[in-house]
Amino acid sequence: MLSELGNLLSIIEQQLDWGDASGWQGRDFENLNQLIFEKTKVSLSASTLRRIWGRVEYKHLPSGTTLDTLARFADYKTWRDFVKQNTKPDEEAEKETSASLKPEIKQRTNIKVVFIAAIIIAIWGIYIVNKTRRSINFNNYSFSSQRLAKGIPNSVIFNYDATASSTDSVYIQQSWDPRTKTLVSKGLHQHTSVYYEPGFYQAKLVIGHQVVKQHKLEIPTNGWLGIIENKPVPVYLNNSDFIFKDVMQLPVSLIKQKNISMEPQPTLVKYYNVGNFDPVAVTNFSFSVDVKNEYREGAAACQFASVSLITDSGPIIIPLSVKGCVSEINLLSVEWIISGKTANLSGFGVDFSDWVRVFCKSAGNKIQYYINNKLAYEAPMPSYKVKIVGMGYGFQGTGAVKNIDLKEGGKDVFKAF
Repeated sequence: MLSELGNLLSIIEQQLDWGDASGWQGRDFENLNQLIFEKTKVSLSASTLRRIWGRVEYKHLPSGTTLDTLARFADYKTWRDFVKQNTKPDEEAEKETSASLKPEIKQRTNIKVVFIAAIIIAIWGIYIVNKTRRSINFNNYSFSSQRLAKGIPNSVIFNYDATASSTDSVYIQQSWDPRTKTLVSKGLHQHTSVYYEPGFYQAKLVIGHQVVKQHKLEIPTNGWLGIIENKPVPVYLNNSDFIFKDVMQLPVSLIKQKNISMEPQPTLVKYYNVGNFDPVAVTNFSFSVDVKNEYREGAAACQFASVSLITDSGPIIIPLSVKGCVSEINLLSVEWIISGKTANLSGFGVDFSDWVRVFCKSAGNKIQYYINNKLAYEAPMPSYKVKIVGMGYGFQGTGAVKNIDLKEGGKDVFKAF
């Protein structure tokens, strides 16, 4: 089981693409905790994750629930499903042989010998995984992309060469999210994917569970874009539906005219503008906007809303809700995820009966977040260069936006409404 666990952890490391886990910091395990919870709805504490990854001495094996959760995060149904899919035929034969041993022989097996054997198997398993990683020559692969248009939806042609792969498990992944992964033929050289929402993505060429090539990919909008979330394809709005002289706003009546139900679960309305202004350095920016969530019926009592600054790295996502729901929100600050369950995000609890002023800026080695002119939170400045390339606004139900102002060094870069 130890070797299988080591294999699973290696797969997760590859999917996260955060570098070798030996270099992960405390905040990385906090962020992983949030990602696992968002995907599986099970919380594995940062301390538990540190123990599993061997950063803290721990003599017990993970529980079944922990193993199932990690397997689900890696896109397997359960731990047993992972083991089954990653067990080689010779390993299965070995298990059958072991099962055929007489009970009395099993009972006489020396416990110390079993323990030592397990350690040897674990070390060998980790060695095999690392050897497999090293055996891939990244120079034998190529990966690039070509956007077909400016606007959404947008098709992207991926050009790739994976003929050197020893496996048919060749994938193109649209973003960091492994759910956007598509199996492609290693003998072909082109694959086309459709992006239904704008943003700044990290496209990947994956061989087995190994990322061999990746590059950044901006999917811009042609001016403002309004959508109503729907799976798998959003409902796209005409500009006249939501853009007015001094405000962006989508009336509930218009949503209902499009035969979209607001009950029992309210829809999610989003406004985007990506790639239409000069990139702004996060180390020298300020941004302000007025927003209002305009729906509070039924299951929308929390009035969740978000203001996003899309960067060429991780996003800045400023959450808002009524005060009673701040436990359910998360602040994303480029490389940090701050949960309302483990941090005081009460400053992001608001009264949407009036406009809410959202303001954030760089301040030395911090990014400061203000709500209605009060400091709500400070997060560390990212440790690398990051530039803002777009913005987005999301509302549970529907909402309005005005007085947008993005500056760099005190000078206006983008203003609207």
